[in-house]
Amino acid sequence: MAVWQFNFGMSLQYQSEETGEAVDSALIPAPILTYILVAATVAVAAFQILTGLEPSIIAAGFDKPAFTENREYWRILTGATVHAGPLHVAMNCYALFSFGRILEMLSNRAHLAIVFLLAALGGGFSSLIFVPDGLSVGASGGVVGILGYLAVYAFRRRRFIDRGFRKSLLINIGFILVFGLVLNQVIDNYAHIGGLLTGAIYGLIQIPLDEYVDPRVASQPFQLLGFGAAAIYLGSCLFSILLFFGYV
Repeated sequence: MAVWQFNFGMSLQYQSEETGEAVDSALIPAPILTYILVAATVAVAAFQILTGLEPSIIAAGFDKPAFTENREYWRILTGATVHAGPLHVAMNCYALFSFGRILEMLSNRAHLAIVFLLAALGGGFSSLIFVPDGLSVGASGGVVGILGYLAVYAFRRRRFIDRGFRKSLLINIGFILVFGLVLNQVIDNYAHIGGLLTGAIYGLIQIPLDEYVDPRVASQPFQLLGFGAAAIYLGSCLFSILLFFGYV
């Protein structure tokens, strides 16, 4: 059985445990879903700028009183597609691109879609529980969920994954949590924590305990769930844009 050795540094190197030879980068799947998720998020941000940031946030943001009192349940999804400004969306998209492509490489892209959507929902509900008033925006819950999944993956596959990568993941998680605490007036730290835990729990459930079982192989039900999760997020992006223009 082939097992891949991953070394994460300034670059990514792959070696087969059987041969010790480097693996051709052409064999590494292109992070297609990561590109799609980033492109959809950027498209929503572009329409936000076109229609005005504040009106777009009011129209599609995760307005918690509206969610609970007016039964506008779609807001927990559309809130993850809109952002507070260019810097906010740039940071989230950069993180989504950085961690999303690693997840697509180490696991199956179906799991990327599932983790991203579930973590966005988990982050939203965590924020709703601990901060039931106000309005939240941004895809950071989903992004941090990917980080949580990767952390579980790295420790479950620590025999094959460089220690430096595991350390880097922990540093990133610590930085996000500390950064959120320091700027708690402007950052929804509960959404980050909820997303992180959701991604980690999914990883604990999905990543096989047997380290020789390839987690890149996904069954047909998981493939369908991944397709559905991606479709829900893309549909939410489209719905947000329609909300900006008052079509719905």
